[in-house]
Amino acid sequence: MICFGTGGWRAEIGKDFYMDNIRLVAQGLANTLLADGKSDKPVVIGYDRRFLSAEAATWMAEVLAANGIGVWFMRRSVPTPLVMYLVKQHGLHRGVEITASHNPSNYNGVKIIVEEGRDAPLTVTERLEREINASSDVKTMPMPEAEERGLVTYLKNPFNGFIDSILNVIDTDAIRERGPRILFDSMHGSSTYPLTVILNTARCTVDQIHADKDAYFGGMMPAPTEDTMAELRNRVVYGGYDLGIAVDGDGDRLGVIDGTGRYISANEILVLLYSYLHEVKGWKGPVVRNLSTTHLLDRVAESFGEACYEVPVGFKYISSKIDEVDAVLGGESSGGLTVRGHIHGKDSVYSSALFVEMICKTGRHPSEMIAALEQKFGTYVMKESNVSFSAPQRAALEKVIFTDCALPEFGTAPVKVSYLDGCKAYFADDSFVVCRFSGTEPLLRIFAEGRSPGQALSYIAAWKKLLNL
Repeated sequence: MICFGTGGWRAEIGKDFYMDNIRLVAQGLANTLLADGKSDKPVVIGYDRRFLSAEAATWMAEVLAANGIGVWFMRRSVPTPLVMYLVKQHGLHRGVEITASHNPSNYNGVKIIVEEGRDAPLTVTERLEREINASSDVKTMPMPEAEERGLVTYLKNPFNGFIDSILNVIDTDAIRERGPRILFDSMHGSSTYPLTVILNTARCTVDQIHADKDAYFGGMMPAPTEDTMAELRNRVVYGGYDLGIAVDGDGDRLGVIDGTGRYISANEILVLLYSYLHEVKGWKGPVVRNLSTTHLLDRVAESFGEACYEVPVGFKYISSKIDEVDAVLGGESSGGLTVRGHIHGKDSVYSSALFVEMICKTGRHPSEMIAALEQKFGTYVMKESNVSFSAPQRAALEKVIFTDCALPEFGTAPVKVSYLDGCKAYFADDSFVVCRFSGTEPLLRIFAEGRSPGQALSYIAAWKKLLNL
């Protein structure tokens, strides 16, 4: 059974991610496009650096071509934000990125992009699932034949427009004047080229680590977390860099180490960039976050006389809300964000460039800015625990959380409980805890934010005790 989650269809390589299933996904996509009269425009297909990504992209192209649907193809790996940009810029109906984003190296997947360069909504993915799982007749055409017939076109310089769109809105003069030294960790991913071009164009001195292709990601998770960025932190401190930047495997999540060696969490990145855009650049308007993201963002927005809107996990909800309320910025605690006027998906290339602009224009370390926010609003500490479970266990967990609506003994009663996405308990002191199933992996995710580390950890422990985990 092929199922799409919050980040597309993701599966273990060799177990569910293999040629026949990938062709089924492509045929399902072709069927929906043909049924809707949307075969008049090509589908742009990109792929990251994971094992089988380039091959899977080829298999998808061969199926689409066999169904008479044109394909724009790449001669090299590209980040997901580029595919979203191309769909938006050229008014395409669909785009595809072969990626499992930040998942372990034994995973790969297919991400569907829809009109305006947006993450596919549930209506699209649920229909696609039905079509895929009902398909039996899969058409395919060898790639050389598809090329000869003009059904597959290789894009020349696909990065140019994307890179220029970012350079046109970044204050490169402020960056040139400061001339920061930056250490960039692309985590063996597909965003090395566009970000280094942007930073070099802005006259940064950029050194790189983990820039080579490695399908095993050096034995690490290709996600910019405090643990995976330990080497970057050490090198930033001992090398005297102004900033360390890390991005995930398909280039949509950002992690930062400042010049003092402090890890700047995704929550802090969101708060800092929103504050910078609103107060320094004069971008007025609200902000959007998902329900697992810091409430400090709410307090900062409130201090500006603005609103902070909460949505379920899944960037499609964030991008839709940004448009609805004309928000300055929207993001999530896992490291993804976008801003008003850019693409409708998370983009570490743009956010990295914007973060560099911020430190250059303000002349302050991010850690100094965070200290000022803590002095004004107090401390907000987020902790997370990911718990794996077997298939039979899931039904029992769902019963406790959603059928019985059981709550742990937190030591203090929540002022509000929401089942918008998982179970979220809100407390009077602005702390919270969320217990929800991952949309991309067989994991139960428990996020807690407290006014101290101990408080956040106590909420997580309470949930684990209730669920016997």
